[in-house]
Amino acid sequence: MRDKVTNARRWVVKIGSALLTGDGRGLDKDAMAVWVEQLVALRKSGAELVLVSSGAVAAGMSRLGWTERPKTIHQMQAAAAIGQMGLVQAWESSFQAHGLSTAQVLLTHDDLSDRKRYLNARSTLRALLDLGVIPVINENDTVVTDEIRFGDNDTLGALVTNLVEGDLLVILTDRDGLYTADPRNNPDAELVKQAMADDSSLDAMAGGSAGALGRGGMLTKLRAARLAARSGAGTVIVGGRIERVIERLQAGEELGTLLLPEKGMLAARKQWLAGHLQTRGRLLIDEGAVKALASGRRSLLPVGIKAVEGSFRRGEMVVCVGPDGREVARGLVNYSAQDAARILGQPTDAVAKILGYLDEPEMVHRDNLVLV
Repeated sequence: MRDKVTNARRWVVKIGSALLTGDGRGLDKDAMAVWVEQLVALRKSGAELVLVSSGAVAAGMSRLGWTERPKTIHQMQAAAAIGQMGLVQAWESSFQAHGLSTAQVLLTHDDLSDRKRYLNARSTLRALLDLGVIPVINENDTVVTDEIRFGDNDTLGALVTNLVEGDLLVILTDRDGLYTADPRNNPDAELVKQAMADDSSLDAMAGGSAGALGRGGMLTKLRAARLAARSGAGTVIVGGRIERVIERLQAGEELGTLLLPEKGMLAARKQWLAGHLQTRGRLLIDEGAVKALASGRRSLLPVGIKAVEGSFRRGEMVVCVGPDGREVARGLVNYSAQDAARILGQPTDAVAKILGYLDEPEMVHRDNLVLV
């Protein structure tokens, strides 16, 4: 099943604080340059790349001379604000040396729990990928509070994987992968090379807490893999200090622990959509649209819509109803009810003229739609 790795088109790579700061000694720019060289090769091979980078708080701690992670929110925010400057500059200069541009994206939990902000973040990241720019994502620790923090960048990496519909999440860590027991205490511990992400027997193996620099640990990495699996993505937990680790993973070498989703990406997404019980409105569609949707390969276009019912915002769940009153499908709509009412029955090339903008050519994209 290593073809899940070798065939991955969109990679999300998360690098932990201990790796980036040499276990707290400050940003390890030499190590960053080694990873960048591999990530550039990955990018030039045709794969898309999103980088989730820890290290802002740890880098700030190093500059301030602190040896222990701050215990108060305002101190952590100050350390993050100081460290983020150097962190972003280091990534930018390292990628620029290879002719690639980067973009800083700072997120909080609120950005991904609010549907409008979620869609805006997704659109921005898609635009950056289309432009060939590498997004460098971190939690916005300068404004985060206990109520909205992700808790660790492993979770952030998984949520970003869901957000960009990534094929693969790679978590680079200071351990070689998930072991059957803690190898630091048990010489008989064996590396788990491959497993299903939802295998409950893995929980006992992943016990243990984070180090002094991070908030994560192997258990959070396992939870992140399960979160990524919800959208059908696989996860590799692997040692970031392994020589040429990214290149060797892409080549199919069995490094680290590969955790696989139960279902493929499309099946997992459709299951998630089908599980939405709360809908915000209805789109009454014509017979032509019913037939197009029934093929399973078509999106719902404005031209096929006869009427709009209810009050919904962009990104909310709506029901698609045929001429006979029967529910045909449901999906996430690309336009609000107000805008949908203005463009119903219109060809796609008329949408921008009517609304003054074209967000998406489809009312509901086929990847966000499930037949019922």
